[in-house]
Amino acid sequence: MSAKRILKPSVQVDGQQSLTFEFDGKTYSGLQGDTLASALLANGVKALARSYKYGRLRGIMSAGAEEPNALVQMESGAYCTPNIKATQAELYAGLNANRTSGWPSLQFDVKGVIGSVGKDLMAPGFYSKTFKWPAKMWPKYENVIRQFAGFGSTPTQADAEWYDHLHHHVDVLVVGGGLAGLQAALNCANNGLQVLLVDEQAQLGGWLLSDAASQFNGKSGAEYAAELAQQLAEHAKVTVLTRTTAFALHDHNLVQAVELLQDHIPIRERNAQQARQRLHRIRADKVILAAGAIERPLVFGNNDLPGVFTVSAAQTYLNRYGVLLGEKIAICGNNDEIYLAARDLALAGAEVVVADVRKHSKVPSFLPRQVKVLLHSGIAQVMGKGEVSAVEFIDLANKAKHTWQCETVLSSGGLSPTVHLYCHDTSRPIWDAAAMAFIVPKTYAACKATVCNVGAVTGSKTWQQAIEQTQAVLIDFLGSKGLQAALAMPQVREESQQAMELAVRIPDGLPAGKGAKAFVDYQNDVTAEDIKITIQENYRHVEHVKRYTAFGFGTDQGKLSSVNSFILTAEAMGAPIEQVSTTTYRPAYTPVSLGVLAGLDADNTFDPERVTGMHQCHQSRGAAFEPVGQWLRPWYFAKNGEDMHAAVNRECLAARNGVGVMDASTLGKIQIDGPDAREFLNRIYSNAWSKLEPGKCRYGLMLNENGMVMDDGVTACINDEQFYMTTTTGGAANVLSWLERWHQTEWPELKVWMTSVTDHWGTIAVVGPKARQVLQKLCDDIDFSAEAFPFMDWKAGTVAGLPARVFRVSFSGELAYEINVESGYGHYVWEQVMAAGAEFDITPYGTETMHVLRAEKGFIIVGQDTDGSNTPIDLGMAWAVGMKKPYSFLGKRSLSRSDTARDDRKHLVGLLPVDPHAVIPEGAQIIANGQVQVPKAGGYDAPVPLLGHITSSYYSAFLGRSIAMAVVENGRNRIGETLYAYARGNIIAFKVADSSVFVDAKGERQHA
Repeated sequence: MSAKRILKPSVQVDGQQSLTFEFDGKTYSGLQGDTLASALLANGVKALARSYKYGRLRGIMSAGAEEPNALVQMESGAYCTPNIKATQAELYAGLNANRTSGWPSLQFDVKGVIGSVGKDLMAPGFYSKTFKWPAKMWPKYENVIRQFAGFGSTPTQADAEWYDHLHHHVDVLVVGGGLAGLQAALNCANNGLQVLLVDEQAQLGGWLLSDAASQFNGKSGAEYAAELAQQLAEHAKVTVLTRTTAFALHDHNLVQAVELLQDHIPIRERNAQQARQRLHRIRADKVILAAGAIERPLVFGNNDLPGVFTVSAAQTYLNRYGVLLGEKIAICGNNDEIYLAARDLALAGAEVVVADVRKHSKVPSFLPRQVKVLLHSGIAQVMGKGEVSAVEFIDLANKAKHTWQCETVLSSGGLSPTVHLYCHDTSRPIWDAAAMAFIVPKTYAACKATVCNVGAVTGSKTWQQAIEQTQAVLIDFLGSKGLQAALAMPQVREESQQAMELAVRIPDGLPAGKGAKAFVDYQNDVTAEDIKITIQENYRHVEHVKRYTAFGFGTDQGKLSSVNSFILTAEAMGAPIEQVSTTTYRPAYTPVSLGVLAGLDADNTFDPERVTGMHQCHQSRGAAFEPVGQWLRPWYFAKNGEDMHAAVNRECLAARNGVGVMDASTLGKIQIDGPDAREFLNRIYSNAWSKLEPGKCRYGLMLNENGMVMDDGVTACINDEQFYMTTTTGGAANVLSWLERWHQTEWPELKVWMTSVTDHWGTIAVVGPKARQVLQKLCDDIDFSAEAFPFMDWKAGTVAGLPARVFRVSFSGELAYEINVESGYGHYVWEQVMAAGAEFDITPYGTETMHVLRAEKGFIIVGQDTDGSNTPIDLGMAWAVGMKKPYSFLGKRSLSRSDTARDDRKHLVGLLPVDPHAVIPEGAQIIANGQVQVPKAGGYDAPVPLLGHITSSYYSAFLGRSIAMAVVENGRNRIGETLYAYARGNIIAFKVADSSVFVDAKGERQHA
């Protein structure tokens, strides 16, 4: 294929501004305003890719988002982006792109060799028919398949650019910047409505920019588009977003669109302060779809060779980009667009032959005499090796054939309206016999309440039809809002159109399966014959046909192939096209980068790192941190080269024998207010709350509807109408949602409301036998004696001169107090506590020590010692369940079910390893027989019954031995029994302890 520049008046490229770029390691030049595709075509580049299944050589076929073949890898390193369509990539100086398929090279592709000799292996459903035996070869098959699969390469470096999101609320969103979309936006704005218009191209106008012959108010299409674009740009009620693709339309008129802010700018000139791409989330009272239509090609032999294009692509490249695709061009089609294109190409100097498949068409008078026309004829096949060299025409009446040497082939099977957005809510398009296409509703009355359609998307085939249909919809829409429609529609001069005749597969005059392959889907190598075979193999639903053949699965999502596939499926089934219908259209309309979907929700903004007011105090003391429910919590405080185990042992002994201090600010805190707060707590918690007095605290278990433990914590009564609930750190948000769910949906009559106050309070736990002495140095107005301030009480007062609430609660089993101050004072109060405790060698400790201390005391951690299948009775916490209280609570009924009430369920028990220095790995499986053969590679001789698993396991420096907790089948009836834990190839023996409380079973220490 030879190509040349024809810089006619209609072109939108700048002939005076040359740009240098690279493709596949070679340097080329293009013009400002080119796409990568138009620039490559102007340089005579024919082949760009290999197909997915057969590895056939492929070239550019279209000029827009529908392109199935021309996928390129843009740039490299931190700016690398795979699978960009060359037809959509705007050319810029220094652009560097590479092919995405063909291994080891584009010209010699292994898959292409296999595809040429193994055609029968790749029939429809080949992936489920082959590569099945022998089973031992599956890993090798998979490796080979993965080598061949896919296009492009995943970037190996982190993205150097960033992305953001923007939200809009407008009266009208217009999707599409062609004639109908421009008119709709302008007329709505002139009637006072706030309008947002989005269009995926860099320049507004749509097909106006490719039609060089029609006139609008005496102006060319490009001139009229520029005039309308200028009016919109100057209109106070209009926002225009070009380079913006609306890719999804969700419920309640939420449209998502991606704007390419900097993809068209040379990398070295991009603004680091601006996002590369922006995701727009748009809520509109009315969405007007003016998405246009895509020309579908015809299906004939070897219609995939480089040099085969759609008719509209050739017109676009010539009239908009100034690229004539060849000197000898064959055109085939079933509508008058073939004659309009032939006129343009012939006037540009090409030798053109037109094959019109229709029986009753006539040669239009506007066609130049040098264009040869073959009526009621088609293309039987294209000839050539690696590119088009000739075409074989066939007379559809007598099946006579003749060959013509040419370098470019164009085809047109009519327009397929871009119905995708309209159908994203599972709506189905309508088969319109007159338009010979699937369309969306034409009239305002037939449209959805929130969406209406204008232009070619409704099946309009001429400019006049589009204008009249748009005008009718706008009059009805504006009238529904009580507005007087003052519509200024252009006077159009265009050629008249003859009727279409439905055509997809052009017969080649040969028996089925004997001719050249005729492709329907170009990326996945689906042929017309494949669809027939699929129907013969009894796949009758169009969704099954799609999956069996893989049509429409590519990066183009079948924009060129799907409608042809639907029609061919109907023909093979002998069913009406409207009965076969379409497959389901789903977002996204075109590929969307993961970066723009995430936007600024990356790194810390994706999963925020929350810190307490005491964070700097912990950093200055060398704390190691771990994330817990988004909070960075001190894990342990190493000193003098200690490892974690040594630091934890030291911290545990300090808390047991002296005094330790921990930042507990991350505990979830929910304030519950209202006259019905007590009743609400009675229903939420499994124990009773009616008699809890102000100044008192109580531990509570929260169950789900199935009676399983979902959270726990201490709640304090502030006064009769206010309670202060604490939850687990990771469960705070879920608990608040749980409370709101039951209040709003089941108990709206209760006068109660909840407020998250986790961030409001900084909490410092002072723990150990000397804790009272530390607090007494900091507080003048609180009596800390055991008699005046007993366990599970709280008092208001001042700590270090600041207002505070002090709770006497303990998660360690030691004498302990929790100081609560406003979070902004946390840093100051922490340092005051450290200073007051210096004489007692106060020791800060982290979450690992907290876990050891609570395990020594037998306290559970919800989510670690529970897994959503444990009742309070399973956990040995029947004391926290008020089954006899006169009111019900969540989960109560489920506790009486036969399964949850049986006595041999998995119970939480304490374990003592036989070797006191052996720490059993958490998660280890529990088995009854320690002589079981450790499994080797190759599998098990027989299944090994599993009795449960280890939930918590630590070495206790205070006890001088290891301890553990586990859920064990019938565990409470196994006390004293020796069982075994299997983990990582090792078996560790342990005894089931008589209690899970290893330290201070009587509770004397915490009550001291």
